[in-house]
Parts: sequence; C-alpha cells; structure tokens
Amino acid sequence: MNLKQLSEHLNLSQTTVSRALNGYPEVSENTRLRVLKAAEDLNYQPNLRAKGLATGRALAIGHVIPVSNQHEMVNPVFGDFIAGAGESYAREGFDMMLKLVPDTDETRTYEDIRARGAVDGIIVHGPKINDERIALLSRIGLPFVVHGRSTDVALPYSWIDVNNRGAFERGTQFLVELGHRRIALLNGLEHMDFAFRRRRGYETALRNHGISIDESLMRSEEMTEIYGYRAAKEMLSQSTRPTAFVCSSIITAIGVRRAIHEAGLVLARDVSIITHDDALSYLENGGDVPIFTALRSSVRYAGAEAADMLLSLISVPKNAPKTRLLEAELIIGRSTGPAAN
Repeated sequence: MNLKQLSEHLNLSQTTVSRALNGYPEVSENTRLRVLKAAEDLNYQPNLRAKGLATGRALAIGHVIPVSNQHEMVNPVFGDFIAGAGESYAREGFDMMLKLVPDTDETRTYEDIRARGAVDGIIVHGPKINDERIALLSRIGLPFVVHGRSTDVALPYSWIDVNNRGAFERGTQFLVELGHRRIALLNGLEHMDFAFRRRRGYETALRNHGISIDESLMRSEEMTEIYGYRAAKEMLSQSTRPTAFVCSSIITAIGVRRAIHEAGLVLARDVSIITHDDALSYLENGGDVPIFTALRSSVRYAGAEAADMLLSLISVPKNAPKTRLLEAELIIGRSTGPAAN
C-alpha cells in the first residue's frame, strides 16, 4: 500500500495523511490517531526516499571502516556493535551505510560524504590517541559520535566508551589480592586509545601494590587467538613464568588457555586468567558459572546507545556534545585462583 491508497481509504488528502504520519502540529490529535491506526492495520510502509526529500535528510548513518595492514577493524566486536546500532536505526527509519576504504583515503572519504549529503551522521570507530578524524568531522560540520575516546584531543565531541583504565586497574588488583605478583598483560595495539588506557590501568594497580613494571611480561598486538597462544606459550616457557594473565579480549584469552593446557598446567590452580569480555552474542563466556573471570561490558549495548546518541544529535543539531562512560562488571569465573606457592 502506498500513500495515495492510504489517503483514499481514509478519505483524506495525501498532504494531511503525510503530515499526520510525520507528527506535524497542525493536524488534530483525533486525525493523527486515526491515520496511525489505519497505517498499522493496513501495514503501510512509508517511502523513505520521499520522506528524505521532504525533510532534507538522507535518513542514513555512515560507518567508514579503514582497511589497514596494521589493524583489522572488521572483527567480531565490530559485528556486535553494528548489530546493536542497526536495531536503533531500524526503529527510527534510518538505513546504514558501510564504507570500507584504505586508511590513507579516510579523510577524503569523510569530505566526499559530507559534500554529497550521503548520510546524516557518522559513527567513528577505533579512535587512536590524538585522533585527527575528530577535528576533521567537527570542521566539516557532520554530526558524529565516537565509539571510544581519544587521549590528547581538546575539542569537545560526543563519545561513548567503557572505563578501560578503571576496569583493568580493578582486574589487576583482583589478581594481586589473590597473591599474584608476576602478572602478564596481553593488550591490544597500544596506538589505539582503548589499549593505551588499559595499560595505564594495569600499571597503576601494580604500582599501588609496590610491584615493579616488567616489560618482559607485556605484549601488544591484534587481539586474536593465535596471538594469545603464542605469547602465553613463550612466557610460560620462562624459568620465572607469570602466574596470571590479564587479556584485552576473550578471544585472546582462549589462546592463553590453550597454551596453559599444552604446558601441562591447570587453569586457575597453576595459572590464572582475567579478561575483558565484550559479551559477544556468538561467543558467550560459559553458562551459569563463567569460564573466565571477566570484566564484562556489552559492545552490542554500546552500539545501540551510540546510535541513539547520534540520532538525538541529528534531531536537535544545536545540542551540546553527549558523553557516556560505561563501567565494566567484574564477573568471577573458573579461570582465577590463589597464586601457586
């Protein structure tokens, strides 16, 4: 059913029906409710292209994904974030535009999107320390929300982030309280802001308990299973091996667990693991009793919240930047225990 057919069914003009559907104040409440009920009963779906022309909006949100040899953005965490964001877009009648570009072309891509009016706003992924994209998007006037934060950026901007520093300080402190002193950190790439903050949290906890920072117990790579396995295998072969690992991803933690098993050691008895858990929909951390002790924060929820923040900024462009800091929850699982004597 199209707008003309719905108008004929109600014996109203197309203009009146369109205004009722879009909440124009000059349409009476009785008429608006009558139109909305008929639209629902008859399963009327508005023509989004026509609505966009009428409102001057693209009714689309952009996600520009840099393709790089250094960092793979399209990963399971990204997939869950997009799923959460997509639910919010669909509810408000917005489409999603995904654009993969070489990282060297990212600046030109944003400028081109703005010039063509292809989207109404942008979600910025994977912020780096002092990320130049924030100043660029602020300058060209394209509404945006950053998934994460960027250390050393002085401009006000909208973001949603996990308290990465606080979470990793708490997680490392938990291991210290269990008696661990040789605690390894398997971090993400530390030019990424989230990993920079996680390292700071880990180091703060160690210093607070008088434990020296040991660079030989720290690694920084793409957060894959094979990274966790290889790094843990190397460290566990040392004469003074670590008694615990702090991991930046549950995927990395799975690799660490494999290395522990291959070394003939027992998880939680000989070596402990605590990990960040994005609560990935396809990779749950066990059942009623989690496999890993974890710092849990749902990235799918973050995606939905980021989308809602951006849609609000688009709706009221003069609003001040919005910020949201999410706290990770410490979940006790089967991967931690007192340090072995």
